[in-house]
Amino acid sequence: MSDYFRQNLVKANFSSSDSWVILSNIEQRIKAKIEAIGTPLKEWDINIYRGILTGYNEAFIIDKKKKDELIAEDPKSAEIIRPLLRGRDIKRYSFEFADLYLITTFPSLKIDIELYPAVKQHLLSFGYDRLKQTGDKGSRKKTNNQWFETQDSISYWEDFYRQKIVWKIIGDQMAFFIDNKNFIVNNACYILTGNYLEYLVIILNSKIIKWYSYLTNMNKTGVGDMQVGAQNVVLFPIPILTENEQKPFKALLQKILLAKQNNEDSTELEKLSNNLVYSTYNLIDEEIKFIDQL
Repeated sequence: MSDYFRQNLVKANFSSSDSWVILSNIEQRIKAKIEAIGTPLKEWDINIYRGILTGYNEAFIIDKKKKDELIAEDPKSAEIIRPLLRGRDIKRYSFEFADLYLITTFPSLKIDIELYPAVKQHLLSFGYDRLKQTGDKGSRKKTNNQWFETQDSISYWEDFYRQKIVWKIIGDQMAFFIDNKNFIVNNACYILTGNYLEYLVIILNSKIIKWYSYLTNMNKTGVGDMQVGAQNVVLFPIPILTENEQKPFKALLQKILLAKQNNEDSTELEKLSNNLVYSTYNLIDEEIKFIDQL
């Protein structure tokens, strides 16, 4: 992408915002259309939260074998063990569950650990001094939380039990999917809750948004992967459509999800979704060809 820009930056366009970029004529036209037609996500009625930071994953993230052992020892353990997705598990429109689970002792839940003896003993097996949150050498960072609780308070825990869009922060491509199975996600992911998620996930996975993301100075890792932070996503201008106007997006999404579920190639369906997005932003053939070649 950097080589492309070096070869094609021909005209300076200084915007009135805090930052500026140098764009070719066609890039200026596309950017202007996107911003004129779309409304930045920060102005939508949505919530965005980062996934869980435990402070010590080895204790709080368990596999299926350990989960089954804890529940067999004390069935009440199931109340605070939830399926977990990591950033590496997130794909475009889908996910790959690695059979990992999180012990959800969030401080905001004010859990009495004495009610969960099997979980308590599991955590203590890693050492009280390692789990305490005092900032002492060898312990977790200093917080007001108890030794058995996660490092973050997670006051937004209820949003994990709602329909939500999940995306990974770091990857070689942007990848968003809709979760209807109440997964918890780790701090390598973000979640977005609100209305019109079936429509939004099509837009967020589109080539237009990927292109626009480069204009918002999206960071990259040392190996060239994108870092898709919330500070970038809230800037994406997305058209606000009526329920009726969103119907084609929802219908196409169901076809994509079915193809993913059946392990079928969804390439053609995703091309259709990109064309639908192009139409929504009123791009002409020349502009579509420009985006498609990137």
